[in-house]
Amino acid sequence: MLNPWRLRLLSRLAVLGTVRAVAQDVNLSASTVSHQLALLETETRTRLLERTGRRVRLTPAGEKLARQARAILDHLDAVEAELRGDEPAGLVRIGAFQSAIHTFAVPAATRLAETYPRLETELVEREPHESVPALRAGDSDVVLTTTDFADLPLGPDLEIIRLATDPIVLVTALGRPDPPGLAVLADYAGEPWALDIPPSYMANLTLRLCRESGFEPRVVCRFSNYLMTLQHVEAGLSIALLPGLAVDPRYRVATKALATPVTRTIVAVTRRGSPRRAAVNAVLAALRQPVALPEAVERA
Repeated sequence: MLNPWRLRLLSRLAVLGTVRAVAQDVNLSASTVSHQLALLETETRTRLLERTGRRVRLTPAGEKLARQARAILDHLDAVEAELRGDEPAGLVRIGAFQSAIHTFAVPAATRLAETYPRLETELVEREPHESVPALRAGDSDVVLTTTDFADLPLGPDLEIIRLATDPIVLVTALGRPDPPGLAVLADYAGEPWALDIPPSYMANLTLRLCRESGFEPRVVCRFSNYLMTLQHVEAGLSIALLPGLAVDPRYRVATKALATPVTRTIVAVTRRGSPRRAAVNAVLAALRQPVALPEAVERA
């Protein structure tokens, strides 16, 4: 018999990379985690780990079992949910990037609370470079992310549900004398720039677009919060590239569409490999419902 707890530890090791990191994640000692993984090897009669210096890594058999472990654990969760009844119930953990929280996640959670009182949602802010690993590790059940984050492609182990398309816009202080028409990034080569914190999607995208336009941006600040970025831009201290959904109308800033359009595709993502719980299906249905997206109106 495979022990689900030990399978969970193996799955965590595949994501986190070291026994010490797994131990910290589950609040156990490293020796306890190592002992449990050794017992899993005994249960499976298979060598799952191999030592490389002072560290361990998964063998090919260990990698295969770690991939299958997530599907096994999801299936166990689905069986437990079925035993509790057909109505969506239990906890669904949702990871979402900043600008998708108020636009998609909160409205969906509000509708679910009204419709399914036994369903509980836990919402955690996760940027694309964080959300997909969290989904694969089982720390999130559904994530809102983008298919355009080239540094972390979505693989066949994940199911993708398209929700919307969001344009990337140039954001500057309101009333400044900018060139008319669409924004040509090369015209802003000498400006002070506000960037997100790497390795986030927008930090990487801004650097790439500026470099493709022939210059290295002069970065004067980095914020992980779009509202702080908007405040800095509003004060005339910087300019920024932001997703349209992130531009809060409460800030007095100007937005310009890019001469070479860039968009991001917003998607909901879940794991493949096992029947989805009714609660997860309910969350996905709520996220698919039409939402009032802010219009991409140019302000100057």
